[in-house]
Amino acid sequence: MYDKSLEKEYYTICEERGYFEIDGNKKIQQKDKYFCIMMPPPNVTGVLHIGHALTCTLQDITTRYKRMDGYKTLYQPGLDHAGIATQNVVEKQLLTQGITKEKLGREEFIKKVWEWKEQSGGTIVKQMRILGITPAWSRLRFTMDEGLVNAVKKAFVDLYNKKLIVRDNYMVNWCTHDGALSDIEVEHKENQGKLYHLRYFIKNSKEYLIVATTRPETYFGDSAIMVNPNDQRYKHLIGKEVELPLLNRSVKIIADEYVDMNFGTGVVKVTPAHDINDYEVGLKHKLEFITIFDEKGILNHHCLNFQGKERLEARNEIVTYLQEQGFIEKIEDYINQVGYCYRCKNIVEPYISKQWFVKNDIAKESIQKVNLGGSKFYPSHWINSFNAWMKDLRNWCISRQLWWGHQIPVYYCECSHEWASEENPQCCPKCQGKNFKQDPDVLDTWFSSGLWAMSTLGWGNKDWGKNTLWNDDDLKNFYPNSLLITGFDILFFWVARMMFQSTNALGDLPFKDIYLHALVKDEQGRKMSKSLGNVIDPVESIEEYSSDILRFTLALLAIQGRDIKLSNDKLLQVRNFTNKLYNASKFLLLNEESFEDLNPKNIKSNLAQYIYSRFNICVKEVRENLDNYRFNDAANTLYRFFWDEFCDWGIELSKAEKSSIKELGSIFKEALKLLNPFMPFISEYLYHELSKTSIHTHDSIMITKYPIFHTQNKDIEELFNIIIESIISIRRAKTLIELGNAKIQKAYIKLNDSTLENKVKDYSNFIITLAKCEEIHFTDNNIKQAIRDVSENLEIFIPTQDLDLSGILNRLNNQKNKLEKDFNKLNSMMQNEKFIANAPSQVVEQNKVQLSNIKSQLDKIYEEISHLKG
Repeated sequence: MYDKSLEKEYYTICEERGYFEIDGNKKIQQKDKYFCIMMPPPNVTGVLHIGHALTCTLQDITTRYKRMDGYKTLYQPGLDHAGIATQNVVEKQLLTQGITKEKLGREEFIKKVWEWKEQSGGTIVKQMRILGITPAWSRLRFTMDEGLVNAVKKAFVDLYNKKLIVRDNYMVNWCTHDGALSDIEVEHKENQGKLYHLRYFIKNSKEYLIVATTRPETYFGDSAIMVNPNDQRYKHLIGKEVELPLLNRSVKIIADEYVDMNFGTGVVKVTPAHDINDYEVGLKHKLEFITIFDEKGILNHHCLNFQGKERLEARNEIVTYLQEQGFIEKIEDYINQVGYCYRCKNIVEPYISKQWFVKNDIAKESIQKVNLGGSKFYPSHWINSFNAWMKDLRNWCISRQLWWGHQIPVYYCECSHEWASEENPQCCPKCQGKNFKQDPDVLDTWFSSGLWAMSTLGWGNKDWGKNTLWNDDDLKNFYPNSLLITGFDILFFWVARMMFQSTNALGDLPFKDIYLHALVKDEQGRKMSKSLGNVIDPVESIEEYSSDILRFTLALLAIQGRDIKLSNDKLLQVRNFTNKLYNASKFLLLNEESFEDLNPKNIKSNLAQYIYSRFNICVKEVRENLDNYRFNDAANTLYRFFWDEFCDWGIELSKAEKSSIKELGSIFKEALKLLNPFMPFISEYLYHELSKTSIHTHDSIMITKYPIFHTQNKDIEELFNIIIESIISIRRAKTLIELGNAKIQKAYIKLNDSTLENKVKDYSNFIITLAKCEEIHFTDNNIKQAIRDVSENLEIFIPTQDLDLSGILNRLNNQKNKLEKDFNKLNSMMQNEKFIANAPSQVVEQNKVQLSNIKSQLDKIYEEISHLKG
């Protein structure tokens, strides 16, 4: 019996032989055929979740297919240093020992991060091996590797010199723990908060305006009060001033059509330094920008006696004090959207800070090339999302206030000179002085991973040809990458960034094809979460079932554009499929000692010719589906061929033609090659079992040639379709007379196309054996006193004269009597005019339908009894 524990042994053998590397299939490589796919580098902190399992499975199916098809193949693996996440992990570890990163210092802290990376990082890589994926592990890259560090420096310096990277004061998303964040690093969630209605008194008056805010602590930074210039309620107040509560400061009432007159009171406060919309208003109206807290969220001197308190912790105290002084009109519950840091879940603040930005101009060329067909999206509708996002692309904040990551290669000299450099400078290029320092910030993690499609191929390294991990031909052969497979949820995080960074650097889009898969959900279509208890751990699934079963299940469910509903029932279905494969192999080996490789010239028997023709159709469909990334269709095609055509019919029909088994075994072996990219381990095991070889002494199936379409024999397929239809029809007719498993004397076949009669006669041994008939006769007439079954291409008659039909007749008569009784009762009711007049119309209609159904059932029983009695 196949033991899933063999998976680890087979995987180790194949990896050690170098099969996963770009020349692992050298024996079958074809000239000028190259295939490259990049693994989205998972975080070094990560573990394998079901989304990773899906991505890796689809990538590996494609890679194995291309490798067997003669391509020089690179499946590039890697890990991302995950700046914020990794630094947070190590910081927390140190804090448990009472050590802060500041106490250690930057250099020592980074050493600690590297130590942690070496000890704990890469867990996900071990788990990926369990899944059976075949990247070129010898080329495993880490975004903080020396070669990738060089690429990051080159990319930054190039963009800096082109003035596509600039440093400026600008409002950014700010996490008081992790610093600056890009827009897509902010997660917006519904928040059950409060809406505070504050009173702003008009200067030198007892009148006041009411302003509603969800962040009352920010009023310390107000620079103006704003109304719509068309709002008749407030036109007379424009230009006047209001006094800010508690503060010895007044601000003007300004007018701007930005204000929605119908929202709230139609009056809004303007805090340019702490609100993204107010920031734009502040620039437009040249307002004062008042920063009221520092980078850690600690309130400053603008905030009265609340100075020194954390901005959120101080909120209730501020509100209480405002209430005591009569500045709160009311407080009400309010639901709004609040931004959270995607890493530490801290509430994000709009904050003005001097940061480095990549200008949105960088995207223009990649947008144009995509829309000229340079890259093709699967499913195709994702190009619309790409265009919509790229069209509204804002300048990308790339500086992060961290220690772990790629330190920004910009230097500041005391002579005021600033420059970017790929090399570590020895002196200032302007004054030749040595009193300069490097920018302390690091780059956004997505900046380095945005170079992944080319940096892993050696781009950005002057001596790359001398490096064993790449050579001078890598970029030429593998860029643009052939394909990118990833989840749609990182289209903007990662895919779009690679598109514009790579295009800017090399002039070509990084991918020919981009396949974006949907989410893996539970069988009810719900997102997986610990709180719902519906998380499917891929490692646990592999332990319970096997990696083959998990891989094939995911492929079966991977319909383009649809969420994947994974369940244990689906996994059990595929387990049954593996049992079917094993039992088919066992049957073949019970009848023959071993099987040769497939040679079409040796296919002589009728049955083998039919199965070989169906196999060729399977090959054609699987290839077409894989070429168009219809993984579910490819998997379903394989499932139907092995289960329905080969096992259910090929093996069954071979019982009537024993001479076909040796040829069927060769076809089955070839079909295992077709299955191998999906289920690499059981196909390997069965292939060697049927060949009477061993992977320990022979090449793996994974570096054999992938099957190609040869021919279809439509004539023999037509004949076997009729044979199979005849068998099914006779079996169905026998079931009607309760003789399903019994052998009968004779059956008649009436073909719709009588010209096929002589050909079908030659194959009647299959019908006799599988339908369990002593004799098969062909007729042009209906046979009286016989049970009949009608199907698409023929009719079947089983004579009933010599059969004991008393049991079936008694059953049918009992059914007839009961139905007649029900019919008469209901019909009598429906003939009653009084009942019809008084009964609800719905009841009358239901009775009509029921009466019609009983009549239909009776007609069928009358017909059956008539056939049986003749």
